[in-house]
This record gives sequence, C-alpha cells and structure tokens, in this order.
Amino acid sequence: MSEDLKKMANEVVDEVLNGVQEVKKLQEQVKSKGCNRSLLCVLFSPNAWFNPDKLDPKVESLIYWRDPKKSGPVFGGVLIVLLALTYFSLISVVAYLSLVGLAVTLAFRIYKNIVQAVQKTGDGHPFKEFLELDVSLPQEKVKEVTEVAVAHINAAVVELRRLFLVEDLVDSIKFGVLLWTLTYVGAWFNGMTLIILAWVALFTLPKVYEANKTQIDANLEIVRTKLAEITSKIKAAIPMGKKAEEKKEQ
Repeated sequence: MSEDLKKMANEVVDEVLNGVQEVKKLQEQVKSKGCNRSLLCVLFSPNAWFNPDKLDPKVESLIYWRDPKKSGPVFGGVLIVLLALTYFSLISVVAYLSLVGLAVTLAFRIYKNIVQAVQKTGDGHPFKEFLELDVSLPQEKVKEVTEVAVAHINAAVVELRRLFLVEDLVDSIKFGVLLWTLTYVGAWFNGMTLIILAWVALFTLPKVYEANKTQIDANLEIVRTKLAEITSKIKAAIPMGKKAEEKKEQ
C-alpha cells in the first residue's frame, strides 16, 4: 500500500511539472486562433479547462465520475467540510474533525486489543502498516515543484505589469472590464462561497461538457469569433492599438 501511495504522489507531482509544457501548448493554440495573449479567448477555450487526457488517471476518474462509489465520498466529504467552514471557524472545524478521527482510531485500537486478548492472538498494532509508511516529502520533487511555482509567479508578474502599465491599450481595457466584473462578484459572494462553487463546478462542469461537447464547442466558437472581430475593430480604431500590433509583428 505504501508503494501505491508513493506512486500516486509521484504521478501528481509529475502532472504539476507537466503544467508548464501544457501552458506553452495552450499559448500556441491561442495564438494560432488569432487570440494573441487574450484572456477572454482562454476563458472561451474548452480545451483549456476540460481535457481528461492531460489529467492523472486517478484524478480524471474522480472528477468525471467514472466510479461513483469513489467520486461520491470525495465530493461529499470535502463539500461538508467547506460548508462547515462557512458556519464555524477554521480552528473549530479542524479541532472537531481531529476529535472525530482520534475517537475512531482509539475505538478501533481498543476493539482490536480486546479481540486479540479474547482470541489470544498476536497480530500486533492494527495501524502498523501506516506507522511504518514513509510520509516525508522527497527533496528533489519539492525543489521541482517550487521551480514550477516560481516560473508561474514570474509569468503572472510580467503579465500584470504589461496590463497595468498599458503596453496594449485594448488588453488593458479588457483587463479593467474583468476587474470591474469581479467587484460585483465580490459583492455577491464571499471567498468561501466561491471556493464551494468552484468545488461543485470541478465535479459537474467536466462531465456536462463531456456529455454535450459538440453543442458547447459550436456555441463557444461563435462567441470566440465575435470577440475576435470586436477586438480587431477596436484595435483598428485606436491608434495605440495599431502601434502595439506593429510592434508585435516586428
């Protein structure tokens, strides 16, 4: 079992490390469709969000409900914890969950001790396998994940600098519209509500898209085409937009 857990951890880390390559591929796809560095184009690109081939098989099996007996408990358990956090403090939720877990392990340990005493067996500690499990983080993997995280942070900082300092007027205006929209989102929902909605979306939207891929792709392609046309017209009407386009071409 310990080998399976180590293998699963390595697979998850490998998926994270492959994220950089996937981001580069996505950027090339976006540019090829005439949406050069456009946030809206990425938002309307289903392959950027729902692509089971890019996921670890175990993760893909969970969020696509390949085995409801596994997906249900994971989805429901985390959802209950998140809902509890909306009514109780983080410390209270962690303390109560820890108490429940400790009560279960204590009861199981006492039960096994009684069974061993009655049957006069020497099975040993009931959690021996887990106590001997190596839970330390591999230093090499931690270093690799850190490097990937730093690369993403640096890319985000460069992009934010470009948007805030108005390197491209149209892109900065679209970024401003997005920020303005987020002010309404923040007024309607708090952070925990958004996390709950994101968790529910993670276990619903991929399956919905998989079942209705053709219709959704057709509608999103229409929206993406209209956005590209509007963006082109705006850039053509704004002198600064034209200069930015000339710099990119050079």
